[in-house]
Amino acid sequence: MGEDRRLAAVVALAQSMAAAHNAREAWRAAALGACDALGGNFAALSVWERELGRLRVLVNVGQRAAGEEEFPEGETYPVHQFPEITEFLHERWAQGGEPDAWVETVEGPAADRRPGYVHERVAALRRRGRGCCVVAPIVLHGRAWGELYVARPTGRPVFGRSDADFATVLASVVAAGIAQTERIEEARRLAFTDALTGLANRRAVDVRLEEAVERHRADGVVVSLVVCDLNGLKRVNDTQGHAVGDRLLERFGSVLSLCGAILPGALAARLGGDEFCLLAVGPPADEVVRVAGELCRRAAELELGEGVACGVASTGDPIGPVHSARRLFRLADAAQYRAKALQATGPVVAGREGPDDPVVRLADSPPREGSGERRRFRGRRVPPA
Repeated sequence: MGEDRRLAAVVALAQSMAAAHNAREAWRAAALGACDALGGNFAALSVWERELGRLRVLVNVGQRAAGEEEFPEGETYPVHQFPEITEFLHERWAQGGEPDAWVETVEGPAADRRPGYVHERVAALRRRGRGCCVVAPIVLHGRAWGELYVARPTGRPVFGRSDADFATVLASVVAAGIAQTERIEEARRLAFTDALTGLANRRAVDVRLEEAVERHRADGVVVSLVVCDLNGLKRVNDTQGHAVGDRLLERFGSVLSLCGAILPGALAARLGGDEFCLLAVGPPADEVVRVAGELCRRAAELELGEGVACGVASTGDPIGPVHSARRLFRLADAAQYRAKALQATGPVVAGREGPDDPVVRLADSPPREGSGERRRFRGRRVPPA
């Protein structure tokens, strides 16, 4: 490959990774770009999970062999089978060298073969009908992050030293792309996470609830929302200080997360202040109500605070049509308001008190200026009805 073509390949690789919307897309773009740039027919990207002592394959692209998945769930290899990760790389760096790619072939001496080296890659090449591969370490923040692997089939020209040098350049481009993706992912995580409790925040709930209601309207999937007020937080803040109040919020956040885990895929969130919620998509309404009851029981056992006021609204109950996220929020909040007014020790559920259900009536009646009713939602930013 000429210099111009290689430069164009580097630019194309960088651009495709920059255009990725998430980590998976970035991994796939990296592997595809490197495979094309090096004239391979298969490529993979793997990460070194140091704490587990293994290489985990993130993506496989190109002509995959039997059993190779594009995004494998459990394709891992013990690092001791690939000693270059812990020996070749770190020994070279410790002596002032730079990370460098190397070539493995099914025949002939490998570029960096040493006595005692177990040629697991060579065995893998044979099993999968490949004639050679080039392996380039990916270095991120000064540490070995993983590796880029590109292979050619038997009968094709074997990778040479210039290919290994070019693979090293490509790995550097991939490392920069991964670093950028990680920064974006972290920014996205922070944007949708409550800093104190580590739960999802109101923004995350708004997005997920909008999507859930769309699924309900399209496919009839059950969407349930549990909204709860943590009782006694103001008293704790006033008498014991805000540090203790924060501890109460964190503890209740843990209880909410624990209960939410009972419902597959439920989102546990802090809406702000002393308000929290669980959003469940799929489980029956009765199951959500049961979990809400468990949440109330556990909250009452917390050392600090005075339990919770908990309201539930579910499209699985007789609450009328739910065409917007706003209406489900209003119903759950009205149920919570009623739970607080009644000092209920368990959840109040919208739609379960007959045709003239007071929760549904409260949620659907227009707010009166100065009424102080919670159906005004205290200025919450919710999507229009």
